[in-house]
Amino acid sequence: MSAVAFPDAEYLVLSSRLIPDMDGGYTLATLARARQMAASGIYDGAGPWLLTVDPGTPEDHARHRATFDGRDLVTDPARMRNLFDEAAAPGGGAADWLRRAARPGEPDPALEYRVIPDAAGRPCVGLPVIAGDPDWHVSTAPVAVYDEDGAVAGVVDGFGGLYRAWLSHVVDEVRAGDAERPVVVLCESRQLGELLVGWQDSGIRLVHAIHTIHLEPPYEPDGPMNSLWSRWFTLAERFDAVLWPTRSQRSDVVARFGEDDVHVVVPHAVPPVDSVTAAHDRVHGRVVMLNRLAPGKRVDLAISAFVDVIAAVPDARLDIYGDGPLRAELQELIDEVGLGTHVTLRGLTGDPGRVLDEASVFLSTSAFEGQGLSLAEAMVHGCPVVAFDIRYGPRDLLSAGGGVLVPDGETGALADALIDVLQSPERRAQLSHEGVAAARAVDPEHVMAALASAVRDALARPSRRA
Repeated sequence: MSAVAFPDAEYLVLSSRLIPDMDGGYTLATLARARQMAASGIYDGAGPWLLTVDPGTPEDHARHRATFDGRDLVTDPARMRNLFDEAAAPGGGAADWLRRAARPGEPDPALEYRVIPDAAGRPCVGLPVIAGDPDWHVSTAPVAVYDEDGAVAGVVDGFGGLYRAWLSHVVDEVRAGDAERPVVVLCESRQLGELLVGWQDSGIRLVHAIHTIHLEPPYEPDGPMNSLWSRWFTLAERFDAVLWPTRSQRSDVVARFGEDDVHVVVPHAVPPVDSVTAAHDRVHGRVVMLNRLAPGKRVDLAISAFVDVIAAVPDARLDIYGDGPLRAELQELIDEVGLGTHVTLRGLTGDPGRVLDEASVFLSTSAFEGQGLSLAEAMVHGCPVVAFDIRYGPRDLLSAGGGVLVPDGETGALADALIDVLQSPERRAQLSHEGVAAARAVDPEHVMAALASAVRDALARPSRRA
């Protein structure tokens, strides 16, 4: 990948947490974006700082960094920083930056508190426990800040106050005394993003990345949203840019909430592979899925459709990679419909590229997606796709070819599409060639150019929060 000219600025990538094998594609996509920014030349190839705010222990975070490093998922594990790793002062109590941010006050006596200790077991931060409230993160209940003797030294107002205090400290450090130095914070989490819109520093540009759909069932453009999204949209225009992964989702958002240049399309990138396995060298009849075994992936519909597939293509088989809460239920369905020799739950794979290189077809039956990273990865590997036409992702990715879209939820049409592709070597070869070409739209060079353009535009305008 050739270097993309990002504007001269300091770059921070902010996530609620980054934990190996947790949060599915979100974690992988966040780390991939940071690696691609590094490959584009940010910090001379070291890449942006990766910041997290989960209250794990320093030992937890060291283990997470080592795992990511061992899997080549981070450019430099030393560039990963965590709020609570840095909240404790060496001599006890809270760090200087946190004490300076505190105001006089006491913890709320009506609330339970989770006390975060330092390495010696001394309290440094006390977090209010807002039990049973999905909007706990927006509470302004006081967060306790302790002194070196273990006494309360003051409070900050809620999690938002705590996060902003740490980020302001980090920004001061990376600016290295140049108060006018521009800083770009790429926020990967909605729950964090809505807590940062009150951050007044005029030199900071807050760029907010979206990873998922904003709609609730039945996923219609003007349909219901949950309370988190509804509140978030009232704040959206206070971000300096919002990165939507597909044109379809951006279009639906603009049609519903109004046009604004804050909304831009920057998908999650998938790098090309060195070589693509020819259609005739793939395992005949092998269909694969790569996803969590969770309700939104609707793997049961794939199993049901495969009953008809086997009737027409007796040597077909469906290998389902991934794990999740529905594993036992799906195995029962496989046994119930008599497909035990044709459909297999393979569990997690450490080599999805090999799986996609061997398969004749990639199958997606999701009810919704943000972009559909596994679908894009299948196209990069030249594996033809059969997918339900859902919001969002498949329609955008397959608009230039590479697969077959099926009306959402119609298992008969799904089976027909699978049979058609499996029975036609010429069709598979055509779709493979189209998919590799179409996937160039999400290769890192194109995506980083789009991200750099969004940052450049944001820096050219005054901060939306100043």
